[in-house]
Amino acid sequence: MEFKQQLKKYQEIINKELEKYIEKKDCPEKILNQSKEYSLMAGGKRLRPILVIATYELFSNEIEKCMPYAVAIELVHNFSLIHDDLPGIDNDDFRHGKLTNHKKYNEATAILAGDSLLNQAYIVISKDLCEDQENMQNKAKIMQEFANAIDKMILGEYIDTEYEKKEITSECLEYIHINKTGALLELCVKMGAMLANASDENIETLVKYSKNIGLAFQIKDDILSEEGDEKILGKPVGNDREKQKCTYVTKYGLEKSKQILEEITKEAINSIDKFGSKADFLKSLAMYIKDRNK
Repeated sequence: MEFKQQLKKYQEIINKELEKYIEKKDCPEKILNQSKEYSLMAGGKRLRPILVIATYELFSNEIEKCMPYAVAIELVHNFSLIHDDLPGIDNDDFRHGKLTNHKKYNEATAILAGDSLLNQAYIVISKDLCEDQENMQNKAKIMQEFANAIDKMILGEYIDTEYEKKEITSECLEYIHINKTGALLELCVKMGAMLANASDENIETLVKYSKNIGLAFQIKDDILSEEGDEKILGKPVGNDREKQKCTYVTKYGLEKSKQILEEITKEAINSIDKFGSKADFLKSLAMYIKDRNK
């Protein structure tokens, strides 16, 4: 199957699964539920849950067993997007070509919608853990990995906001991205592999892959913020520069950033050669991250 067809298939599977967690009933918190749905179904790439499933499929075909974890990671991702856009953090007006959550509703609703999505992720995983007594020990370890990755994401976001308008070292810039963006992507491959009972050696290989694509994802974001098409991106170009954020582009320049992006994408692809043709989708996914226009 061609990469784009497979990508679309995965996205359709995930969107269908996410719809099961949307609350439609008439209740006092109806607006909060609408706010959560507004962000969750806004048309994201679903990269993180796709990584969970595609990694799982390197070792097993029963993808329904990893689906709660794919759903949970997308719930967490959308929590982070809602909170990133808030006035106290990035203060953005648009995402995916639509008003950000706090602009569509209000700041209090957006904060609570994000909180609720984060908590819902833990509900989804804990329910699966309780229903599978046989694999409880392995899934408890996954739960710990899950919580640790979210903690890293939050501290990465904190450092990113704290260093606005300040000069930082290359090491600090990489530390921000490893935590803010990379931690969840690393979690995705770990969860997929652990759920399929992959060996420690294979998990280590996939972690190397995830670290490279995580950094590639952030560098590409920095490049698109500088020279992307606003109509395609769905948000203004030049925001990072206006806020005087330290990015790969401001640190190394546009051409050097593109060179680094090429190098780490090649490293990501080469790192999973051992899996043969089974890893073709993951290799194409690395190229997709590098070449995307939004």
